[in-house]
Formats: sequence, C-alpha cells, structure tokens
Amino acid sequence: MHNNPHIIIEKGVEYHLGTLHGDTIQYDFQKMLIYLNHKGKLLFGKNFKIYEEDEVILFKLCIYLIKDHEYCAKFNIDPNKGILLSGPVGCGKTSLMKLLHHIVPHQKPYEVIPARNITFSFNNQGYKTIEEYGNTNYYCFDDLGVETTGRHFGKDCNVMGEIILSRYDLYLKNKTKTHATTNLNAQELEDRYGNRVRSRMRQLFNLIAFEEKSADKRK
Repeated sequence: MHNNPHIIIEKGVEYHLGTLHGDTIQYDFQKMLIYLNHKGKLLFGKNFKIYEEDEVILFKLCIYLIKDHEYCAKFNIDPNKGILLSGPVGCGKTSLMKLLHHIVPHQKPYEVIPARNITFSFNNQGYKTIEEYGNTNYYCFDDLGVETTGRHFGKDCNVMGEIILSRYDLYLKNKTKTHATTNLNAQELEDRYGNRVRSRMRQLFNLIAFEEKSADKRK
C-alpha cells in the first residue's frame, strides 16, 4: 500500500519528502516543511502557516516520527516512547499533533482526543471509559491537565491519571504509544496527577517544549 511512503499525493500534487536509497528513506526537512504547510492549509484553512520560530520544535517532532535514530540520539529523544508536547495556550500544539502524523502514512496513526471529553465521558459512563483506553490503539490526549476531576455516582476519580497508569502498563508490555499535549509545566503536572503518575509520564513520554514566550497564534 505504501511502496513509496516518502511520496505523498494531495489533490493530484506529488510531494517528495525525501529520496529512497534501497529500503531507507533519506528525508529532507525543508521538503517536509513545504508539505506540512500545504497539508496544514487543507486541514485548518488558508490562514495556517508554519512559523520560523517553531522550526526547531518541528524538526524534533519530524525526526521522532521518521525514526531518525542518529538525530534522535543527539536530541535525547527515544523513538519508542510517546511525545508530550508542552507550551503556552495557543502556540499550536494541537494543530501540530493533528498534522504531523500525515508525513508517515505507512505508520500506525494515533487519534487526537481532548482530555476534557474523556472526563465528560467518564461522568456519564463511569469506569468503562477508563477501560476503553486500555487497548493497543495509539492516542494523543489533548490539553492534558485542564480537564476537571471525573465524578460518577458521587465518587471522584482522576480520570486521566488512571488512564496514564494503564497506558504505561501497555507501554511496558508491548511498546504501545501514547502522546499528549499540555499547557502545564512539570511541577503543575505533578500537582495535578501526583508523584506516581508523574514518574510514569517521564518513562512514557519524550518531553518536547515550546518556549514559555511563544506567541499565541490564535490572536
């Protein structure tokens, strides 16, 4: 199905993200940016653009997704772990996570789901919701940490904390990938989910962080 995963066709236009050498793809970051800019406009509208100041973040995310082991080692990124993309409100975390997996159509995709929606679901359905995420699908939990505490039949539950613990077990068992975006820093995550979950997160995720002064692109 993906004999040439480095060539992506969008609306009849071919985008070559690199060149094939034997069974290895030599990716070209500038060509990847051209494709991402185009795909971003298709997904999010004509005002979408890739900002120059975000290119370092994008580079890290791209080398992670294409599993460039040499560059991953340089940036201390483990291709087996998931990504925790952190940064201030409006810096573009969600858009990037929705966009980036399109560069690797031959890989298992992940589904981007707002953490808030998962908590709402728990409030209605209870612990069945937590069980639903204990599978080998790949997820990106969006806006981790801003969701409310779950409450079902009068009992409180830190829903996303519980899901992270079960995703951690899956990661140990069969390297199941979990990604997330968050506006919170490490200390705020620990305050929100507790030390046990925070320590699991360190083992589950590569942290890739926007600078605190990153512009709000929604303004």
